Amino acid sequence: MKLTFLGPLYARPGPYACAYVDTSRDLDEPDRAVDLRRRHLETELAAQGADTATTGAVTQVVGTDRDIPGRHGQAVFAAHGRLALAEELPEPPPRDSARFTMVPDAMPLALQHAPDIPYAAVAVHRVTRPGGTPTSELEVDLQAGRWPTAKVAPGRLTRHRVAASEWRQAAVEVAEELVGLADRSKAEAIVLSGDHWARNALTRELPARLRKRIVAVDSDRWDTDPERALMEDELAHLFRGRLSARDQAGTQRFLARRARRSGAVEGLAATVTALRHGQAEAVLINDPFDLDQQLWVGVAPKQLGLTQREMQALGINSWAAPADSALIRAIVGTGADLIVIPHDELPLDDGLGALLRYPDAPM
Repeated sequence: MKLTFLGPLYARPGPYACAYVDTSRDLDEPDRAVDLRRRHLETELAAQGADTATTGAVTQVVGTDRDIPGRHGQAVFAAHGRLALAEELPEPPPRDSARFTMVPDAMPLALQHAPDIPYAAVAVHRVTRPGGTPTSELEVDLQAGRWPTAKVAPGRLTRHRVAASEWRQAAVEVAEELVGLADRSKAEAIVLSGDHWARNALTRELPARLRKRIVAVDSDRWDTDPERALMEDELAHLFRGRLSARDQAGTQRFLARRARRSGAVEGLAATVTALRHGQAEAVLINDPFDLDQQLWVGVAPKQLGLTQREMQALGINSWAAPADSALIRAIVGTGADLIVIPHDELPLDDGLGALLRYPDAPM
């Protein structure tokens, strides 16, 4: 998974005010609940020494995602009185958190982007009258996205209504639109739902290269909120525990090189060394990831170590930072990929591993 979306966060020096907050709308009086959370964050940040302008830059954004229905959250970062980054979270955080720190607390946000699978979704159903009586019309919805962020940032939904008697011809045009959508989004899966006859006719009009990517799902529901992903529940089931094609390939290279004991390392110490040398092509992190310790960091993202003495030996002025914050900053700063893989599928020492750019280079 590429982490380019985090690049703007590190464009300015710290300290940063960082907030993760539940802004779900599936409860009574959601605005009142969010306002209480906002005030609590403000109090927490002030208690940690955050200045009024920086705290205000965070709290002004909290709750501005009110147009998104259902369960979700926000991650908000500010520094020196200015907003640095704000993103909606597909899932609300387990608990609200506020931190004023030199290195932004960005790991939870990065983990919420995984597995970052690009897809296209198509639902084709018979239109029904109130009461459930089917009509002679078909309704077709198309949408592309990246899972799971599509829950809160879905692509544009396009909808067509077609007489069932004209579907064979209309399927040619819909297939052409779907090809363009899949190609633009680099969809790894084309998720197709709805009337069996109608979706089979559509499938026949697709080129073979796309037919191989079709995943058919049965669903009795096709109405969707425009601010949520089309077939959200079905996508959640389909993509649960799955990696993107890029991450699958990276994981296989990691396993092959680990078996040869060349080009892959495992554990916190080895991963830190690989990042400090700019040698990590990808960092693998177990889900759940819970590394409750600190690393020592310098001004540059690559400047990190296990101890202050280690950093002093390298001639680097350093300070302590939470390991997860230091690691994600180094991953972004060195252009490495992040691969989030379930612990049960591939347990790693300390929950960490690295695929190296230069397999035979010494570290």
